[in-house]
Amino acid sequence: MGKPTGFIEFSRLRVTDRPIDVRKLDYWEIPLKPNQPELEREGARCMDCGIPFCHSMGCPVNNLIPEWNDAVYRGQWREAWERLELTNNLPEITGRVCPAPCETSCTLAINVEPVSIKKLELSIVEKAFEEDWVVPRPPKKESGRRIAVVGSGPAGLAAAQQLRRMGHQVSLFEKSDKMGGILRYGIPDFKLEKRILDRRLEQIEREGVDFETNVIIGEDLSARYLQRKYDVILLTMGAGSPRDLSVPGRELEGIHYALDYLTLSNKYVSGDLAEKDIISASGKTVLVIGGGDTGSDCVGTAIRQGAKKVQQIEIMPKPPEWNEPHNPQWPEWPNILRTSTSHEEGCHRQWCINTSRFDGADERVKRAACTEVIWKRKDPASRPYMEAVAGTDVAIDADLVLLAMGFVHVEHSKLIDDLCLALDERGNIATDGSYKTSLENVFAAGDANTGASLVVRAINHGRRAAASIAEYLS
Repeated sequence: MGKPTGFIEFSRLRVTDRPIDVRKLDYWEIPLKPNQPELEREGARCMDCGIPFCHSMGCPVNNLIPEWNDAVYRGQWREAWERLELTNNLPEITGRVCPAPCETSCTLAINVEPVSIKKLELSIVEKAFEEDWVVPRPPKKESGRRIAVVGSGPAGLAAAQQLRRMGHQVSLFEKSDKMGGILRYGIPDFKLEKRILDRRLEQIEREGVDFETNVIIGEDLSARYLQRKYDVILLTMGAGSPRDLSVPGRELEGIHYALDYLTLSNKYVSGDLAEKDIISASGKTVLVIGGGDTGSDCVGTAIRQGAKKVQQIEIMPKPPEWNEPHNPQWPEWPNILRTSTSHEEGCHRQWCINTSRFDGADERVKRAACTEVIWKRKDPASRPYMEAVAGTDVAIDADLVLLAMGFVHVEHSKLIDDLCLALDERGNIATDGSYKTSLENVFAAGDANTGASLVVRAINHGRRAAASIAEYLS
């Protein structure tokens, strides 16, 4: 612990964002970079508490947070980087898109503002790239074993890199034309510029991972082929089946899944698609159904495309507003209202709104018929249920509707059918606790196994699956 009284002397680092009227005209990242003295002072705020909840409870990859906080405070940036890369394959990603459960479990958050752990993490890895400390680490010895990883999202990338560094030959298969999965196609550039992803992919490829794009396993290559050619198959395809809204009028034009909308937009921003080929919100009244991060990403994208108006509705109740600096549910993740940078740019939000029907003209959507609902319980132990509020029917105008209600499970593809894999009660690929599926040499990790979750949890599962595969092959 570098400065025992740092958390008393210094207030939390304030992260400044680019002005709204400027940033909503482009897709560049929003936060501005703090200077080094500010970051080192923030590192001094870490208490090095006896039980680091940030590390043991908050962070899914168990980052050594107190250690690299102290190193930053002392100006030992390379030491901080070496600590950070021990636990996280993609800190430049989590430092941008992770909601930072580590901060809500920071011991300071009991009664004051927590350490800006996420900003310190990002600053450490960016310093490492600037100083060329991030270098390929190919294995010193080859194992002679071959592993196929299907899906190049955060779980697949983390697992592939870990397995390659163990000396295994790794082929990483991706159905799209570029690597990255949800990181490339599901997250807008104003949260994650794709140059950030590309430089990490360059490192992984230089370590010897074989990238295979535009390959749909189960169709372009059969499951039998993979079983014959590889010692182990690891499935990390994510939770690819979006939750639908089965109501009258769903078939009208202008109603799209959020991920389809974001994917096309990201391809356009990257120069891989013409503007005429995207789903555009330009000049339209946009309705986003679903109040999570994906819905927020749709809001920010629609604003940048020049939407006339953006509304977002959520069927669940509005979380409590909380303006105090500490965590009201420490050390747990608090159920409080969160406002994203996209919401700040201009969006009308409503909660407890159920969509019962879409109406249109000339086969295109024009409005959504909605009703206010309340949530009740029969008793404290029972699940809540929804009840419509009489006399609250309302029509919400919309000529572009984006369904951002989450994902139900992994896509039940031909690959899963051909392998005859067991599924759990939610439709995810079932595993035995060590990421092994019902088939002897097939493993599954990330959202394909757990259902939709955080990027940082997917990285953790990818790393752990790699360790289980190594043990299986030993």
